[in-house]
Amino acid sequence: MHRVKFDEIDWRILKYLQDDGRITNVQLAEKSGITAPPCLRRVRALEEDGYIRGYHADLNAEALGYSLTVFAMVGLHSQAENDLQSFEELVASWPLVREAYMLNGEIDFILKIVAKDLSQFQHFLTTQLTPAPNVANVKTSLTIRTSKNEHGVPLDMGANL
Repeated sequence: MHRVKFDEIDWRILKYLQDDGRITNVQLAEKSGITAPPCLRRVRALEEDGYIRGYHADLNAEALGYSLTVFAMVGLHSQAENDLQSFEELVASWPLVREAYMLNGEIDFILKIVAKDLSQFQHFLTTQLTPAPNVANVKTSLTIRTSKNEHGVPLDMGANL
């Protein structure tokens, strides 16, 4: 089942799953206004078509001992495609880097790094990130607090119908 155009039910399914990935199919169907079997078919189709990439638990980093979040702005010597891909592959191998975005402008990448403390971050910075191949410069900013942390996309059902 390939979706060319979403209907109101698809948007509801996406919203409720984004809000609560552990919702049962029966609850999801009820909230979406359909019965369970077609709801399950729609969810599977949305997964197969790549609209739903997966399900995860939203862990409390600070409660788990990861009290430091740092954003690193990375400039590269070369922006040739093979050099960008090599850097992206290296970044993917670093567990402390939780998010990475390639940017346009004077910064090539911004990395979100989560560490247990300043010592762990500094060790990562000086032994892995800064000396990495093709890295020209790194500027870092330590976060003071998180004011907003919304996952997913802004699904306003009324605007999407």
